[in-house]
Amino acid sequence: MKTTKTKKELPAKPRDALLATLQARFEQNPQRHAGLGWAAVLKRLQAMPTKLSSLQQMEDTGGEPDVIGRDAKTGEFLFVDCAPQSPAGRQSLCYDRAALDGRKKFTPQGCVTELAESMGLELLDETQYFALQQLGEFDTKTSSWLKTPPEIRALGGAIYGDRRYNRVFIGHNGADSCYRGRGFRGMLRV
Repeated sequence: MKTTKTKKELPAKPRDALLATLQARFEQNPQRHAGLGWAAVLKRLQAMPTKLSSLQQMEDTGGEPDVIGRDAKTGEFLFVDCAPQSPAGRQSLCYDRAALDGRKKFTPQGCVTELAESMGLELLDETQYFALQQLGEFDTKTSSWLKTPPEIRALGGAIYGDRRYNRVFIGHNGADSCYRGRGFRGMLRV
């Protein structure tokens, strides 16, 4: 999985195209960010142009990022992957470096934790994943790795979430598991 560093600013033409895409998605999905206006989001993005590189990578890998709220303490807007299914460009990865290094056969191209970090994203945890699922139906055919509590990871496991039978489930696998239909959803604070 190749990604670029998130500290880079986008050139004008791709920046403007991305902002237009983000604005259109924001306006088409008001239920995701009730009470928030695009003008405030745009102002924040313009003040933090390096965040656009992370958003572009989210977009390029199929994440369809959108604002799902605002952090009450910091005032940051919370962009999350809102694609109906786990982003296709971030699937077939094991959970972390230790899991990747431990695989002897059929080694994946990378791991979730390193890719998320290289993109400047946080993995969603269980609480954030349940909150996202209140805004729509996500991962009805796929699943998404979630930030795994240390006590589970210490035992070799990792957790994921999905939606089946009109219900959200949290499951577990060995951290070295790699599935074509399992990616991850990230959060970017702007």
